[in-house]
Amino acid sequence: MVSRPSRIDDVSRCATVVPSAVAVLLALTACGGGVEGTPGGSGVRDPYFPKAGNGGYDVTHYALDLAYVPGTHHLTGTATITARATQDLSAFDLDLRGLRVEQVTVDGRGARWNRAGQELTVRPPGELDDGDTFHVTVRYSGTPVTITDPDGSQEGWLRTADGALALGEPTGSMAWFPGNHHPSDKASYDLAVTVPEGLRAVSNGELASETSKGGRTTFRWRTTEPMASYLATVAIGDYTVSRSTTGGGLPVYVAVDPEQAEESRAVLVRIPEVVQWAEGVFGPYPFSSTGAIVDREYDAAYALETQNRPVFPGAPDAETLVHELAHQWYGNSVTPKTWRDMWLNEGFATYAEWLWREDHGGDTAQQTFDALYDENSEVLWAFPPASPSDAAHISGRSVYDRGAMVLHRIRQTVGDDRFFGILRGWASAHRHGNADTGDFTAYVERKAPGVDFGRIWEEWLYGDGKPARQDRTGALTAPCATPRTGGRAGGPCGGR
Repeated sequence: MVSRPSRIDDVSRCATVVPSAVAVLLALTACGGGVEGTPGGSGVRDPYFPKAGNGGYDVTHYALDLAYVPGTHHLTGTATITARATQDLSAFDLDLRGLRVEQVTVDGRGARWNRAGQELTVRPPGELDDGDTFHVTVRYSGTPVTITDPDGSQEGWLRTADGALALGEPTGSMAWFPGNHHPSDKASYDLAVTVPEGLRAVSNGELASETSKGGRTTFRWRTTEPMASYLATVAIGDYTVSRSTTGGGLPVYVAVDPEQAEESRAVLVRIPEVVQWAEGVFGPYPFSSTGAIVDREYDAAYALETQNRPVFPGAPDAETLVHELAHQWYGNSVTPKTWRDMWLNEGFATYAEWLWREDHGGDTAQQTFDALYDENSEVLWAFPPASPSDAAHISGRSVYDRGAMVLHRIRQTVGDDRFFGILRGWASAHRHGNADTGDFTAYVERKAPGVDFGRIWEEWLYGDGKPARQDRTGALTAPCATPRTGGRAGGPCGGR
């Protein structure tokens, strides 16, 4: 569990940040007063992160205006959040970890607020009715924190040698802007980042403008497609930028740390090729641009599928590039309803690696499946992919590899034509939305009527331990021992 500031510390901090010019007004509106009426929930009861997200409203847009000084690690921000009330609201919560709140307004009027851990509770000057659209603006500043996840990895605001890197999965985005930080609430974004002249600020979506004045440069980015907050990123530093387009005209924006430029060149030039291949397998690319951000190896410990342009710690290999770009369909466009559904992200992206390998002269997906099945690994079978044991294991190996094995078992059962129709149809049916495991199993069953998936769901998706191997009819069988061929003519043993 991440340590949190005490309520006493938060309230005292809240009470001492009133600017002198508006002291009388804000002293009356900031911090004080209990919450009565019908407040929104201070969490959405996620099975692994119960305090993540907030109830009572749905965010439709974030407008973030940030300024960062790497030398002092100081961040200044104004977040204007457009939301719709989903119930009558006398108060609502925003997630914000650390940072100093200076002012909160709702629809332009001063609002009372208080802090408790990651919760910023806002009481608007008048109750909001169910269905009302409202705007909450939060002014804040301070030194953003780095958060250590239950699995020991770090996220939030990561300092780098020349700037910073913001990574958000699963809860790190609350370290640099207030919001409804749960994957079930997606929104569009306008993000302005001001940095010292000579540095760049790279984010999601498309670069709308770049202007310099007084020794500082402001980069304005716009993301029009819905995005979960954990997929938002800001990369500040000295980057070499290249722009191109895919064969289909999709803009490609790539930002690379100069130390990684030479090593990254050969793989990054394949982004259009990977996108074209993925569109042939998964359907139309779901966003208005693509690309990548490559930082130094020691700036982050993992790659992340940040929307439009994934982040890589050092030059990725081709399969890692495939994995993170596949997430643009599975995870970014079709986003999980809760963190329990991570296999719908990672199992699909891992299977994309298998398919890339199969289509490019490497092992078939069946060979990869067989090798995993025969591997003597307690970690692989430690828990079912659809039910990680706890928050520390939502990115565990079972979620990735056994999740991919579930997809391969479906492929074995229904055959290639129907299986690849399911992959494309799933991405299309939930495009820019949210889905959970129950939605997926129901979808598969609708697309393959009369097929019994009971043993796949019970043993591979939800079952404990290592399932018995089965052939595509469901009978127990030994691993395939016949030669396979590459390409899409797969079938259970490499032949249709």
